[in-house]
Amino acid sequence: MAGVCDGRVVIVTGAGRGIGRGHAVEFAAQGAKVVVNDFGGEVDGTGSSVAPAEEVAAELRAMGAEAVANTDDVADGRGARNLIQTAIDAFGRLDVLVNNAGMLRDRVLANMSEEEWDAVMYGHLKGTYQPSHVAAQYWRDQAKAGEKLDARIISTSSGSGLFGNPGQANYAAAKAGIIGFTLVAAKELSRYGVTANAIAPAARTRMTIPLGLGADRDEHLWHWSDPENVAPLVVWLGSAESAGVTGRVFEVMGGRIGVIEGFRRGPFVHQEDRWDPTALGPVVTDLVSRAAPPEPVVPQM
Repeated sequence: MAGVCDGRVVIVTGAGRGIGRGHAVEFAAQGAKVVVNDFGGEVDGTGSSVAPAEEVAAELRAMGAEAVANTDDVADGRGARNLIQTAIDAFGRLDVLVNNAGMLRDRVLANMSEEEWDAVMYGHLKGTYQPSHVAAQYWRDQAKAGEKLDARIISTSSGSGLFGNPGQANYAAAKAGIIGFTLVAAKELSRYGVTANAIAPAARTRMTIPLGLGADRDEHLWHWSDPENVAPLVVWLGSAESAGVTGRVFEVMGGRIGVIEGFRRGPFVHQEDRWDPTALGPVVTDLVSRAAPPEPVVPQM
């Protein structure tokens, strides 16, 4: 039986481990041809290794799928161009780009170095921008040449970017930036037949184990924190069935899938004159009391 992504050509960045590996395996199981990208770095972004990408690509081929490995640094312009070209050279085209690669340099704001800030911006924001930029150019040129497209960009945000998490000012800022990036990409690329959506996943990975996520997990039983739980939604978003869904952010963890409604205008007051700062105390206090309270980073299951 054909899968929901049968024949589609998919790139997954950061696919050597964790959530990205789960994406790659499920795309392959659903009939996709997969480019498995992973730079092979440590959690903090240092180092590199070809092994993670090559091992996952071999695993997919053992399943009977078509897959190739790519070990470029996708936050680098040359690496991003080579990544997109890898898909075209191997499979003739590109249908889906999943931006999943990332890293951590956690530190409280008062102690965070400029290098720690810049490294996370590079890994997450540039790691989303660069491959998306090259893919967008490729799809734009195809559309202008008369090709009818049904392409996808799926990028990875985080509950930290949506709701904030102490010790992650750099990571939260980058992940919030990916949401803004996704909203703009969805509006700009729709004319070419390309959708753009984002996910905010929660799962037990190298990046979240130190935070205690899924610490009660029994590796022999299904658990809500298993990273493979994120893949079904991402694979569906990469399918032809999702053509009408764009500019959305989805929260996904375990068996829970939800739509994040983002910034919405809440309670307000209005007067036909400039406000006096000395009068604003009770006004703002009342507005805040009528507004929805902040959400937790990880929802209750």
